[in-house]
Amino acid sequence: MPTHPIRFGVWALVHGSRAALQDPDEPYDASWERNRKLVLEAEALGFDSTLVAQHTVNPHHAPQDQLEAWTAASALAALTCKIEIIAAIKPYLYHPVVLAKMALGIEHISRGRFAINLVNAWNRPELEKAGIGFPEHDARYDYGREWISVVEPLMRGEALTVNGERFKVDDYMLRPADPFRPRPLIYVGGESMPARQLVADKGDVWFINGQPLEDVKALIADVASRPRSGPRLRYGLSAFVIARETQAEAEAHLVRLFALAAKDAPIRAVQQANTDAASVMAATMRKTPRVGSNGGTAAGLVGSYDQVAARIEAFHAAGIELFMLQFQPFEADMRRFAAEVMPRVKA
Repeated sequence: MPTHPIRFGVWALVHGSRAALQDPDEPYDASWERNRKLVLEAEALGFDSTLVAQHTVNPHHAPQDQLEAWTAASALAALTCKIEIIAAIKPYLYHPVVLAKMALGIEHISRGRFAINLVNAWNRPELEKAGIGFPEHDARYDYGREWISVVEPLMRGEALTVNGERFKVDDYMLRPADPFRPRPLIYVGGESMPARQLVADKGDVWFINGQPLEDVKALIADVASRPRSGPRLRYGLSAFVIARETQAEAEAHLVRLFALAAKDAPIRAVQQANTDAASVMAATMRKTPRVGSNGGTAAGLVGSYDQVAARIEAFHAAGIELFMLQFQPFEADMRRFAAEVMPRVKA
């Protein structure tokens, strides 16, 4: 049984629409201004968290806009009062000492509401074209493990000396330390075997991509069975929600989004070619027809208000604490979810 209450979050629209890029009801917009308004409204509506994905270049269609995660997260920390701000981080883009200092800075700005989401990259050109290189899958996780082993104690304010394969740090300590808690939380994404072991060893919360309930139960059982020191691991789930008065209305909207998403087929083909073939996320996404990113509607949160609320409760009973949600049209359906589904779940 879960030990934490249900929390709801929203994906920041750092690279625009989540289901279809050519939707007349949601023109493409990945601007700072839109994301500022969206996160402030989400906070006012009672959402608990927002996830700011990290890309330097739009992973769907490179000529389109892409919001930068860490500058945006810092600004959101200053503008908001209650909502948790999670910024994704790809270790190859930042030296761990620099990143730990940035994380502590945003933790201070937010007064204890900041978290990092450790991801190990899947979009090959983003790193290759920058001259950084794109090592094979397991090598990226080895790098990420050593990287977070530097970041984590520095975020705690500990004095650190490391003589590792990739990083050498001599008696380093960051000040001011975190006055609100021991350190910012560490979320970890990825479902490969190296990712599962990494979150069991180093993470506080495991982000699972949207997929059917039985598959999520199996993933949680696997990671929960692994030896771990420290507090009990917590779990989050990405999901695209379509909630309407009736199941028929919800399914009709899903059909509409599938038709709109079909127009993006040439863009998706390029994205697929750019995706690491060893990425478990890519293989998982091919198992279930869906719209939305990171599993999207594969989690099954499509139906009447009562149906969606009941499915959320079933995932929570399986161990999911945080639901990181997508919608389209985003703002309108976010409001609908807050008005109709959240009260049903809380009741």
